[in-house]
Amino acid sequence: MSAADEVKDRIDAEVDRLADRLLDVSHRIHARPELAFAEHHAHDVLTEVLEGEGLAVERSAYGLATAFSARAGTDGPTVVVCCEYDALPGIGHACGHNVIAAAGLGAGLAAASVAAEAGGRVLVLGTPGEEGGGGKQLMIDAGALDGVDAAVMVHPAGADLRTMDTLAIQRVTVTYSGHAAHAAAAPERGRNALDAAVLGYVNVAALRQHISPAERVHGIFLEAGDAANIVPARTQAQWYVRSPTSSGLAALRERVTACLAAGAEAAGCTMEMDWYEPAYDELVGLDAFDDLYAANAARVGRTPLRPGEDGAAPVVGSTDMGNVSQHVPSIHPMIQVSPPDVAIHTEAFVGHARAPEGDRAVLDGAKALAATVADLWLDPDALARVQAEFARRTAG
Repeated sequence: MSAADEVKDRIDAEVDRLADRLLDVSHRIHARPELAFAEHHAHDVLTEVLEGEGLAVERSAYGLATAFSARAGTDGPTVVVCCEYDALPGIGHACGHNVIAAAGLGAGLAAASVAAEAGGRVLVLGTPGEEGGGGKQLMIDAGALDGVDAAVMVHPAGADLRTMDTLAIQRVTVTYSGHAAHAAAAPERGRNALDAAVLGYVNVAALRQHISPAERVHGIFLEAGDAANIVPARTQAQWYVRSPTSSGLAALRERVTACLAAGAEAAGCTMEMDWYEPAYDELVGLDAFDDLYAANAARVGRTPLRPGEDGAAPVVGSTDMGNVSQHVPSIHPMIQVSPPDVAIHTEAFVGHARAPEGDRAVLDGAKALAATVADLWLDPDALARVQAEFARRTAG
C-alpha cells in the first residue's frame, strides 16, 4: 500500500468517526433554513464543531457576521475547503446547502487530521450569501484567498458530475418613475410607470431571439402599482442577466439596458438601474483537478461523469465559486442526492437533501474532497499540473 493510500484510509476512518456529528449538522441546518447573510444558526453550529475538534477558528471572519475561517497545518500548500449554508426564500434548502456545509466540514476536519503527516495546510471557509449575495467575492476582497494554492467544494444534484456548467451572472433592480393621475378622470396627465416596465419587458423578450442560446435574461415585476384607477407613478422590476463568460455578460448588460431604457423613454418616464455587486464569474474548469476528484470519488463508489457523457444531463447555473476559481485553481463537482429528474431549486429537492441519499452524499463528499486535498499535498506533480492548467486557462 502506498503512502497516499494509507493517508486516504486514515481520512476515511476520520470521516466515519465523525459521521454521526456530520449528519446531525446537516439535519440541523436543513431544519432551520436561513437566508443570505443571516445564517447565524448555521455559523454557530459549524464553528462549534470545528472548535471542538481543536481547529483554530475565527468567527465572523473577513468582515461578515456569518462567515468563518478555521485552520490546521503549519507548512506546505494551503487548500481551502468551502462551506455554503444559506437557503432559498420560501423553499428552504432546495439547493442542498446543508449537504455542502456538512460535507465541507467533514472534509476540512479529515484533512486536518492528516495535515502534519501529509505536509499541508487546510483552511475551512464558511462562505455565506451564495444565493445572490456574492459572499465569496466579498471575502476574496477582504483577503480570504491570500496565500491559498487551491480550493474545493462539492454541490448536491441529481447526478454525480465532474463539474457544473456555470454562467456568469449579474442581477439588477430597475425602478421606473412616472406621474400619477386618475385613470378615468384625467389619464392624459399621467405618465405610466407600469407601461414603462411592460414595454421594457417586451423589448427584452424580443432581444432573446438574438442572443446566444447559452445566454439567459429573466425578470419579474416587484411593484406594479397600487390601484387600477390610478396611473402608476412608480414600478420596479428585477432582472438576472447571464452569459457563459464575464466578457459576454458585460456586452449583454449593455443590450438589456438599452431595451429597458427604451421602455422608459416610450412611456415618458425615467429609469434608475441598481446593478448588484459583486457579479458572479464563470467557473474556470480544470481537467487535471477534476481528474483527481473523480478518482477519489471512485474510491467511495461514485463515478462522476462529464456533463453529456452517457446521457448525464448538465446542471446549469451560477455560483460565486466561479469568482474563487478566477483567483485559485478550484473544483465544483456535483454529487448525487436525488433522482436525475429532480432539479435543484425545487420543492421536490428539499426532501432529498435531508434523506438517506443526502446523508450518504455528506459522507462520500467529505471523503472524496479530503482525499483530493491530500493528493495536492502528497504529490507535488499533481499540484504542478493543476496550477499549470490554471495558468493556461486564465492567461489574458
